[in-house]
Amino acid sequence: MRCNTSQGNATREIPLATAATRAADKIRQTGRRDGVGMGLAKSRSGLELSASDFPRRCAGVHSRPVSLAHPRTGALFDSPVPPGTGWPGDPATSTTAVASTPAQVIALAAAAPTLAGLDAVVSVCRACPRLVEWREHVAVTKRRAYAGEPYWGRPVPGWGAERPRVLVVGLAPAAHGGNRTGRVFTGDRSGDVLFAALHRAGLANSPISVDAADGLALNATRVVAAVRCAPPGNAPTPTERATCAPWLDAEWRLAGIDVRAIVALGNFGWRAALQMVRASGGQITRPTPQFGHGAQARLRTAEREVVLLGCYHPSQQNTFTGKLTPEMLDDVLGRAATIAGLSR
Repeated sequence: MRCNTSQGNATREIPLATAATRAADKIRQTGRRDGVGMGLAKSRSGLELSASDFPRRCAGVHSRPVSLAHPRTGALFDSPVPPGTGWPGDPATSTTAVASTPAQVIALAAAAPTLAGLDAVVSVCRACPRLVEWREHVAVTKRRAYAGEPYWGRPVPGWGAERPRVLVVGLAPAAHGGNRTGRVFTGDRSGDVLFAALHRAGLANSPISVDAADGLALNATRVVAAVRCAPPGNAPTPTERATCAPWLDAEWRLAGIDVRAIVALGNFGWRAALQMVRASGGQITRPTPQFGHGAQARLRTAEREVVLLGCYHPSQQNTFTGKLTPEMLDDVLGRAATIAGLSR
């Protein structure tokens, strides 16, 4: 994931020399390693769709799919990855319902009975044509450094603990990060910075996040993106943000029961978190709390108080320029861990 200094939009790539970044780069370059039903939606034409239609609907994107080996497991996959074909952590199957319109997003999000079921329908959503076209185009054309790897090329679900006490809210997957690896904040420099900091705070078992089968686990923490598809220029439109919002609302309904601290990365993550709590019937103080690094707001849900913490996004621009330092990130995540009763 990448964004600008506070708004969550696109930035250029700038090398970031940190121990976690160098280690992650080395792992990403070592090649193959060993490791490890809801109802049908309807398309805009009225045809019922499930994830089994995925290869046919992607045919226009890559009419001659080339299967490539996953860099860790060695299993062969097309790009984008068809649901239920064995990608590490893929929550969907060939029969998972596909949301093709904003109305279907609302319906499927509201009907999701479990977090696993929600992750499945999120991961095959096709409700935003521009985002679908872009994520699949990137999956086929690839970045040169990853030309020999398959790309996930689908929406990226939330990831981490099913009953978290800390929730981290970002903007959207990076085109060659989460859109490639299938896991939020994984495979790009922003993720290298974030997971290294989560590890320092005792919220992750490793400082390195490389792919969806790397053994990384979070301690009572979950990471989500407000928009689940990689957008062109890292800038989703207002309509795309609104279309995706029900997925975040449903994730809060299913996974937010024990959350005590929300860490919002960037201004958009902050606004998305406020809207998420408001949509569930929570109370937001007036005037509306404003984003800033280190900002803190106390929100009321029906069951408890939740503390919202603001943090500059760990984009390369912010970290390279020193707008966000490791110490600043550690301070916010350390406060979140303390509030959640997870501090060391």
